[in-house]
Amino acid sequence: MKKVIVFSTPTCSWCRKVKSYLKENRIRFTNVDVSRDEKAARDMVRKTGQQGVPQMWINNVPVVGFDKNKIDRLLNIKN
Repeated sequence: MKKVIVFSTPTCSWCRKVKSYLKENRIRFTNVDVSRDEKAARDMVRKTGQQGVPQMWINNVPVVGFDKNKIDRLLNIKN
């Protein structure tokens, strides 16, 4: 089982799309609302250099934005 963490905000439409895509593919993930968790937001920026969401860490590999090809490759999703 891969460890998946999604960094998002409640108002981000791409964040909702990422989470919906993971749910459709039965991928378990932890959602972190960076609008409420300043430490997580700092960790996210420190790791990727990016402030925008969505971001994901898949087994500690960062994915910035809804990069479907990279997500599919890292999670072995076949569509």
